Amino acid sequence: MAKTPKPDELSKINYTPPQKAWMDNPAELKEGNWCYGAKAKNLETLHFPNPRDWRVQDEDWKLPENWQEIILKGMKERLDKYRSFRVFMDICVRCGACADKCHFFIGSGDPKNMPVLRAELLRSVYRGNFTTAGKILGKIAGARPLTLAVLKEWWYYFFQCTECRRCSVFCPYGIDTAEITMMGRELLNLLGLNTDWISGPAANCYMKGNHLGLEPHTIVGNLEYMLDDIETVTGIKIKPTFNRKGAEILFVTPSGDLFADPGTYTCMGYLMLFHELGLDYTWSTYASEGGNFGFFTTNELAKRLNSKIYNEAKRLGVKWILGGECGHMWRVLNQYMDTWNGPADFLEVPKSPITGTVFENTRSTKMVHIAEFTADLIKNKKLKLDPKRNDNLKVTFHDSCNTARGMGIFEEPRYIINNVCNNFYEMDELTTREKTFCCGSGSGLNAGENMEIRMRGGLPRANAVKDVAEKYGVNMLANICAIDRAVLTASMDYWVPGVKVTGVHELVANALIMKGEKERTTDLRGEPLPGTEGQE
Repeated sequence: MAKTPKPDELSKINYTPPQKAWMDNPAELKEGNWCYGAKAKNLETLHFPNPRDWRVQDEDWKLPENWQEIILKGMKERLDKYRSFRVFMDICVRCGACADKCHFFIGSGDPKNMPVLRAELLRSVYRGNFTTAGKILGKIAGARPLTLAVLKEWWYYFFQCTECRRCSVFCPYGIDTAEITMMGRELLNLLGLNTDWISGPAANCYMKGNHLGLEPHTIVGNLEYMLDDIETVTGIKIKPTFNRKGAEILFVTPSGDLFADPGTYTCMGYLMLFHELGLDYTWSTYASEGGNFGFFTTNELAKRLNSKIYNEAKRLGVKWILGGECGHMWRVLNQYMDTWNGPADFLEVPKSPITGTVFENTRSTKMVHIAEFTADLIKNKKLKLDPKRNDNLKVTFHDSCNTARGMGIFEEPRYIINNVCNNFYEMDELTTREKTFCCGSGSGLNAGENMEIRMRGGLPRANAVKDVAEKYGVNMLANICAIDRAVLTASMDYWVPGVKVTGVHELVANALIMKGEKERTTDLRGEPLPGTEGQE
C-alpha cells in the first residue's frame, strides 16, 4: 500500500499546465491514486464478463482478444439507448466553466481531472468511431483511436470521479459529467474492469442484502450491542422487531450504520427516536442495505439491487418505507427508481402516524427520508428536546452530494440541528447546498490503498471546515450520509485535526428527553454531557 504524503507536502499543488497537448501526455498510473482491481469471485457472483484476478500495476490486464470490439459495440448500444449520452458527447464547447469546480482537480492540479477533460477521454474515442469529422480528420477533430493506453487512462480517471455532479451545476449547457463517468464505467465493466472495493460490496449486497455481507443473526447481534449501550446511557430497554409482517413501516438504512463508528451512534439515534414515538416499524435482515454500489458499476446492477427494498416491503406487507441517513440510496431513489423499478403502487403514500403529515413528494417512491420525517416531528412539537446537552459541540453541516444536488434536501437537516444544538455555524455559501463540495471518497472510492487521491479530493471540503473551525471553534461536522461519516473522519483527522464527524440523528438522540429515562450524564459516545463533568 502506497505511503500517503504528509498534509504540508500534499497541499503543495502545481496548477501549471503541461507543455504537451493532453493527448500526447500518457497517463501515469500512480500508486495511492487507484484501487485494487476487482476479484474474479465477485465478478462471477455478479455475472459480470471476464472474471479473473488481475493487478493494476501489471502490464497485462488479461483482457479478451476482441476487447476493442466489445467496447465499441457497447458504446454504440448505449448511444442508441441513452439519448442523454449522445447529447453529452456532442454539445460540449469546452468553455471551461466546469474546469476548476472538481475537488479532484483542485486537490491534484491534474488537468485530466477537470470534468471537461475527463469527459474528453471518452468523447475523443466517440469522435473517432461515431462521427464523420473524427473519422476523416482524426486528431484535428479531437478524435483518437481506442488503444490499450487509452483504456487504462479511462480506468484511472473514471475511478477518480465521485460522480458528485458539482460540475453540472456550473455547466451552461447542462451537461451532467457524472453521467459520462457512469457510461465510462459501464463500458469498462464489459471487460471486467472494476475495482475490488466496488465489486466486493456489490456482490455482498447481491447475495446477502448488504454491502458488508452481514448475516441476519449478525445484524441482530450488532443492534443488540447498541441497545445495551442505549440502556447504559438512558436506563431504557428498547426492543425493536425484525422481519415482522404487518408493520406499518419498513425502516432501511445503510449497513455502515450497523457496523462502524460514527455510524453506529447515528443508528442508536434512530432506535431511540422510534422507541420514544412508539412507531409501528420493523427492520429487515434481508433488505438490510439502503446504499447501492451497483450504481457505481452499471445501471442494470443498480436496478437489481434497488429492487430488493421494494420486494421486501411487499413481502412484509408494510404501508410505506422510511429510510436512514444515506447518500446514494437517496439519489437512486429520487432520480432513477421510477425508471428502473417503479412506481411502487402497491404501497400507500407515506403519512406520518405521529403528525398526520402526508409526504406528497414521495407519492411515487413511497419512501421518506429520515431528515424529512424528523424535521416534521420537531415542527409539530412532537419531541421534547434539550439542546443544551450538545453545548460542548460547535457544529457545522456538510451537504452530502447525493441528498443535496441529487434530491434537494437542504433545509431539513439544518432545521433539525438548530433545534437540537445551540451552536451551529454555516460554511462558506460557495461550498454548501447545491454548490457543496464532495467528501472526496464517494462513488466507491473509499478504499485504503487510494488514500492519496482521497485526501486530495477531500481538501476543498476540509478547507471550508478549517475556515469555520478557526473563526468559530467548530469541532463537529454533521452530515446525513453513511459514506461521508466514514470517509470524512479520515479527512478531518488528516486536514483539520480536532474536528469530529457525526450523523444528524446522533445529535437528535443526545438532545432527546425520553419518557422514563434516568438522569443522563454522558452522550452516546460515553463522553460527559455539559455540566456533568466529574460525575459517575
